[in-house]
Amino acid sequence: MYCNFVDNKVLDYNSILESCGVGRESVPAICKNIANLEEFYDSTDLISIYNYMLLSIEDPEILIQVIKYTDAHRATSTLNILLDMLLIKTNTNEGDDIDSLINVRAMCAKAISNYKDYSTVSSLLACLNNKNENYKVRLACADALGRIGDRYAVKPLINLVEDEEEKSVYLKESATFALGMLGDTSAIDPLVAILESKQGFLDKFSFLKEKIVEALGKLNFNNKKVIKALKNSLMDSSPMVRINAIEAIMNSEDDEAASLIKPCLNDEDDEVKKNALIALYNLIGRDILDEVIELPIYSEFLKSEAQDLINEYEVEDE
Repeated sequence: MYCNFVDNKVLDYNSILESCGVGRESVPAICKNIANLEEFYDSTDLISIYNYMLLSIEDPEILIQVIKYTDAHRATSTLNILLDMLLIKTNTNEGDDIDSLINVRAMCAKAISNYKDYSTVSSLLACLNNKNENYKVRLACADALGRIGDRYAVKPLINLVEDEEEKSVYLKESATFALGMLGDTSAIDPLVAILESKQGFLDKFSFLKEKIVEALGKLNFNNKKVIKALKNSLMDSSPMVRINAIEAIMNSEDDEAASLIKPCLNDEDDEVKKNALIALYNLIGRDILDEVIELPIYSEFLKSEAQDLINEYEVEDE
């Protein structure tokens, strides 16, 4: 169903909502009709209509779609509404809709990040640092801070990762990922310290260590502390941490990268072996594949992987 609109200079918001089926049609039908507004209105009018919808529509599913539609325009007037929606405290007495409302606020954080506006950092930090706030909203805010790229957020993010009283490991992971995106080298020392303090831990700290290794790989490859931390991570109890460390070292352009990775060819985990072989192939070339196939010190699994790479190499050569 397409909306029917009268071409006039004054926007009748209630008529537009009615024509889109708000309050009458199913949510998918309403969202489709709202999407069709672009056929009838110019950018200025669309911004005004979307803003009105954000302020008047209550259905969370429709709101999420409207927030997505505003991304094509990224108007300052919309940004102010999104910030207000983000900061609205979710009432725990709102019943079954609480999760949906939380999803709306998380979507607001994502949309806000697309503006790349440093003035939004304080609002995002306010949600991030509020331990009484829903973790989904805090996760979205941490991710948004990384995408915006304002270094003002570095210290609060570091504080969150270091906070021993912070119960959400997932939030620490998101904050760590954001630090990697921000690329500020002041995060190196605290991240290295956290990584070293978690060495030997698996279970709930495994993913956090993975994110820290990823972040360190993005921050500064010429830093000796980073290389040392990555080298130690090659012996971590978590196979995924070891794999992430291999990739980070491979991309480091460090002179000793190949020699650091090579012992991983005899790792107890096959996936670690495979990733080490691929990394060394990228660093050294065909010679490492021949060596793996010829020498008895390498497993049959690794020999098979090396042969597969050779076959692929020969096909590309042809």
